Amino acid sequence: MARATAGESGAPARDPYPDALRACALIIVVLGHWLATLPRLFDGQLVDTDHLLAVWDAAGYFTWLVQVVPMFVFVSAAVSTDGVAKRLGNGGQVQWWASRALGLARPTVTYLAVLVALAALSVLTGGRLLGVFNQSLTVHLWFLLMLLTVQALLPWCLRLDQRFGLGAAAMLVALAAAMDLLRAGVSSFDDLRRLGRLVSEHHAGIAWLNMLVVWLVPQQLGIAWKHGRFRGMAAGLAFLALGTAWLLLAMASGYPVAMVGVALAGNNMLPPTLALLGVMWLQVGAVLLFEPLARRLLARRPLARVIAVLGALGMPLYLWHKLAELPAAWLGEKLGLPIDAGMPGEPGFWLGRAGWIALCLLMVAPVIAAVVRFELRRERDVPAAEGLAPILLGGVALYAGLASALVWGVCPGAVAGLAAVALASWCLRRRPGAALASPRRD
Repeated sequence: MARATAGESGAPARDPYPDALRACALIIVVLGHWLATLPRLFDGQLVDTDHLLAVWDAAGYFTWLVQVVPMFVFVSAAVSTDGVAKRLGNGGQVQWWASRALGLARPTVTYLAVLVALAALSVLTGGRLLGVFNQSLTVHLWFLLMLLTVQALLPWCLRLDQRFGLGAAAMLVALAAAMDLLRAGVSSFDDLRRLGRLVSEHHAGIAWLNMLVVWLVPQQLGIAWKHGRFRGMAAGLAFLALGTAWLLLAMASGYPVAMVGVALAGNNMLPPTLALLGVMWLQVGAVLLFEPLARRLLARRPLARVIAVLGALGMPLYLWHKLAELPAAWLGEKLGLPIDAGMPGEPGFWLGRAGWIALCLLMVAPVIAAVVRFELRRERDVPAAEGLAPILLGGVALYAGLASALVWGVCPGAVAGLAAVALASWCLRRRPGAALASPRRD
């Protein structure tokens, strides 16, 4: 990974390439979520939503492009590596994680509070639209749970890299493979040839460990990239070739095509399977292959400003973009717009998709503007707690709150989730005077 150059003050300038990668990943996720949501109308009223994966088998291949979470984890690990290395010697890693958790908890409290208010309004007015989007408005919170978990293990991953280099990533891949082999009950070469089919037919069991192991692989690779263990276009081509061969073998053995979704088009996500690693190799290869061109483009100021704005809006846009579907559906219904464009292959389907995305873009703009205005008016740099007890309590509350909203949707999940995440936000912030009572670790 190329290092940032020094600025005029002598301090290292921020490397724009990782920021650009994360901004691109964010845009892909947002547009992918909107594209996959298919509103269904009856007598001019919204009654349900379909998912693109549920009605179009070929959409599974589309998920190879929009499942960009591995790239986000990969890049985030590379960006955080130097800071983690500095903190390993002074014991500040726990407080760093508390700061990251607090940075996620505070805006999530606002989001859940708005969902609770909408739920109350829906009950009082007999509204029906919220019920249609009940689960959709919280399903994306899974990413926050995963990111908090892998980032808590960054010091461990850094030590693995220092000791084993790329062998650490290879060990994680081998462990993920072992989980799938055990899940499938492989006992012969013929079983190995139909590994994906057997994995899909069996309950996860011990393979639930891949909920952690598979997502640690891009983190381990991100650390290795930062340390220069692989780089350049040749390495990028090698990763692309590996990813292509990996996915071809995975599909031949019977793994589901789709890399998102659970009951929609097979299950490569709960828990993650070996097939998901194929997408990961492709994304790492693309990051390496296009790095020279991307850096030349990023040297131009207008593009750099766009990336900076997207970086600043990253958390608000990810949290709130699903909420835009609610007013988009209401507006489309009221104006009689063709938001229900039928099924793939029918006339007007893709035009309807474009119209739906345009409505979501129109609705998300005022939502994000209001959120940013609210966030700018309150205290921004809130110091994180230093004591282990409040950090543990806050972490548990944050996990419980996010999980509640994720599993149960807006009602009742957001109600329980709001209380837990608010408690986490309170526990994870440093109390006045706590800095005097605790030794400094920075």
